[in-house]
Amino acid sequence: MSGRTPARNPGSRVLLACIGLVALNLRGPFVAVAPVADLIQADLQFPPAVLGLLTSIPVLCFALAAPLASSAARRFGVEFAVTLTLLGVMAGVVVRSAGGSLLVMVGTVLIGLAITVGNIAVPLIIRRDVPLARQGFAMGIYTAALNIGAFLTSAATAPLAEAAGWRVALAAAAILAAVAVSSWTLAVGPGKAFRVSPERSGDTALPPVRGSGWITAGLAVAFAMQAFSYYGVTAWLPSYLHDELGMSVTGAGAASSIFQVLAIVGALGVPVATRFMSTTAVAVTLGALWITVPLGLLLAPGLWWLWSISGGIAQGGGATVIFLTTIRLARDQISAGRMSAVVQGSGYRLAATAPPLLGLVHEASGSWTPALLVLLASVVIFVVSTTASVRRIPRDR
Repeated sequence: MSGRTPARNPGSRVLLACIGLVALNLRGPFVAVAPVADLIQADLQFPPAVLGLLTSIPVLCFALAAPLASSAARRFGVEFAVTLTLLGVMAGVVVRSAGGSLLVMVGTVLIGLAITVGNIAVPLIIRRDVPLARQGFAMGIYTAALNIGAFLTSAATAPLAEAAGWRVALAAAAILAAVAVSSWTLAVGPGKAFRVSPERSGDTALPPVRGSGWITAGLAVAFAMQAFSYYGVTAWLPSYLHDELGMSVTGAGAASSIFQVLAIVGALGVPVATRFMSTTAVAVTLGALWITVPLGLLLAPGLWWLWSISGGIAQGGGATVIFLTTIRLARDQISAGRMSAVVQGSGYRLAATAPPLLGLVHEASGSWTPALLVLLASVVIFVVSTTASVRRIPRDR
């Protein structure tokens, strides 16, 4: 840690709480669309393809706007970038709920761009202001909060829409963003939260890691496969359970939520596991858990709940390991932002193709087996690339 900028934010507990509050807003606003998709379609007469854009546009923003988000974090400073994220989310959810088709699309784009900035800025906050020994725990909180936010929003949106309409239900996400921006402002101070303060390039004396370019490429592949597998399972597990096991649509949706909830265990379990195991061993363990999902659904679909548990742990832990390795590989804040943009940008590009590709394979074959084999291939590549990348990072970083 020698040479790193001393923490400029308040005590670690307050900072960790703020990281959690911010992360709650980085997935929920766009996954909230799924529970009320039928209501939106009935009201606005959206064709199915356009309706699908309401969930795919933010993921495309994650992919295409990651370099822009990295530049924003560097030019404005990470404190101000986090503020921009939360204000952007607030504006986006309000605009999306305020009018007709055009405003729905404009608001969705605003949400996607704002969250992209947060995807880059929050890990940079962790790298700079959290002591090295607690960065794993902080990254676990961040990843867990992403999943908690998505789960809570998905669970609350449908009942709220039934009581007050889909517009109010989607706009309600602004409340959580307002709480987060207020807490963030109080924690870091209005001067930092609302003032441009460019990141400095010479903030560290850490030596470069040999082969860092190849490691970054490996992490990009790892994140791409992780994200592809995650979005593929998220999109199609309910349909699989309905088709193969005869579950009702409602029951399949509720059953698949296990996959989302157990990510919290994986995210918070990684920093605990690394106290007793090497990062390489943790990556291999998570890979083994991930592999059980496609293999288990192929060979023993009746145990879907077990594969959902292991897969949920694996997807939460896998994202945590990749995020943590990325910030530890970087020499300074600027390189950390650029590496995050490369890793996340490439990953989300592939992730956006997962739902339509797996759906196309399933439709063309008339069976879920080929789609599960594609998923198995992506998980195997994730295991290999993650293990090869994390073992090259020095333990003292």
